[in-house]
Amino acid sequence: MERTFEAVLVEQCAPTLAGVKPASLFRWQEDGRLPAGRLVYQWARVLAPFGLAVRIVKTCPQTGDCLIYLYRVRWLRRILAEADNRAFLEGRGYDLSHGCSGLLEQLSHRLCLAEEFPHEIGVFLGYPLEDVVGFIENQGRNYTCCGCWKAYGDPEAARRCFACYRRCTEVYCRNLRMGMPVTRLIVAA
Repeated sequence: MERTFEAVLVEQCAPTLAGVKPASLFRWQEDGRLPAGRLVYQWARVLAPFGLAVRIVKTCPQTGDCLIYLYRVRWLRRILAEADNRAFLEGRGYDLSHGCSGLLEQLSHRLCLAEEFPHEIGVFLGYPLEDVVGFIENQGRNYTCCGCWKAYGDPEAARRCFACYRRCTEVYCRNLRMGMPVTRLIVAA
């Protein structure tokens, strides 16, 4: 499959497009056609009617590569409104007073710093809080299962989730290769 924005979007974000995962993150390397900002702007307009949003959360100053975040707006708001997640993010230094958009701005700022990677990003991707905290406390070691992320809780539940995401990605990529437009693959919120 040609490395178009659409192909990478489907390959990296199929579970989010399908409505089984709240958010996804992927790297986009400029391909000389349209600048990333323009692509993201165009896709934001296409995805908005489906309850999805997309934004650049980091741009590499050396290469111009972008980290792009796709998310289901209402689902992310619910995640970020959960008391345990709010307490965790506040404990990591996030200012909770600016809502979902403000939290995403703070995450983007932390991603752009050359210091420590903000592993709390797992909350924004819909990973179980137990796994995010476990990863941070164990510095990525001692996990019970590894797939789309390192799990620290029930390994069977994590494996089922990983398998669901893998099947979804396979089906979506196959449908895209067969010519189905991305907009036909999206499950509306």
